[in-house]
Amino acid sequence: MTLTIPLVLLLAVVVALLLRSRAVGAGAAVAVALFGFYLADTGAADTVTQIVTALTDALNDAGR
Repeated sequence: MTLTIPLVLLLAVVVALLLRSRAVGAGAAVAVALFGFYLADTGAADTVTQIVTALTDALNDAGR
């Protein structure tokens, strides 16, 4: 059985856990989220998407 989890949901859970454990403050979490939105609006967005896709494909292949 294959379980598919959207990456944005997984990252949201990680941020929530970091906020809950007080490993990171709310201001830092907001700053990182805003950075992500602005990064997605640049020419680097395609490169970041390709890197994340390659990493997730490699992890998926390693699990087989």
